[in-house]
Amino acid sequence: MNQAMGLESMLRALTERHTRQAPERDQAYGLSGGAPQKRCRAIAVAGGKGGVGKTTVSVNLGMALAMQGHKVILLDADMSLANIDVLLGLSPTRHIGHLLDGSCTIEDLLMPAPHGLKVVPAGSGTRRLAQLGSGEHAAVIRAFDDLVSPPDYLVVDTAAGLSDNVAMFAAAADDVVVVVCDEPASLTDAYALLKVLSRDFGVRRFRMVANMVRNMGEAKQLHQKLARVCDRFLDVALDFMGHVPHDERLKQAIRRQSAVVDLWPSSRSGLAFKQLAGAVDTWGEPERLGLDRIAFFSRQAAVATGW
Repeated sequence: MNQAMGLESMLRALTERHTRQAPERDQAYGLSGGAPQKRCRAIAVAGGKGGVGKTTVSVNLGMALAMQGHKVILLDADMSLANIDVLLGLSPTRHIGHLLDGSCTIEDLLMPAPHGLKVVPAGSGTRRLAQLGSGEHAAVIRAFDDLVSPPDYLVVDTAAGLSDNVAMFAAAADDVVVVVCDEPASLTDAYALLKVLSRDFGVRRFRMVANMVRNMGEAKQLHQKLARVCDRFLDVALDFMGHVPHDERLKQAIRRQSAVVDLWPSSRSGLAFKQLAGAVDTWGEPERLGLDRIAFFSRQAAVATGW
């Protein structure tokens, strides 16, 4: 089966399954007394510039949330240079490409990681995945509606840059976390990312993590620099989420292909990631999305809210 036929088949199957299951879900909603259920929350981690530690933040944030008892899925959305499996010492036999060609389901892709974390791997060095169109990106996003047991959180590690890949996955999430380090290029690229997502996709709220900084003061200064420019030129809110300090333990964990929150949870960086995960639990409910928007778990949100 070629890629185009597989994609068409997968989309048709998803549509038929959602149509068939909708009455059952609506009935279950009614039997529960009509009480709104807490829906899955998708968090996209982006950075604009490569090398800011975006994937490290994604892995450790996802792991820290899982260690708190949440059901968490970590999606590697860097389709051509995927490396979450490398950072966690995993050896996937399938990737997103197999989902798109119809040879597996989203359930088949879930790989177990420590503390109950599940990973959806992308393909590294796969040219076809680097050239996906918007329809294929949408198919990946919508496939998550088909999970038998949806997670509490989906953490999406986006690619570097400002490609359609990055923009679509970030815009489909409930929250966008922007990782910034103390480099001029990091700040300018982060601003460019915020500009594209706000202007072209209507994203109005972002959260910033200052990575590889010396202390909280330096982290706050980075946030203020970016927030001032956003206040002047963009109609967006940029909240300060927290920071991750320079830490030799974090470098050692990367070399050992493990999350620092798993190996050294009491290290400076390990504690920082646990604080970031704690901050996520304090976030209010995300804005209710329109049904015409391509978004993670949009079908489940519609059923839960009675749309």
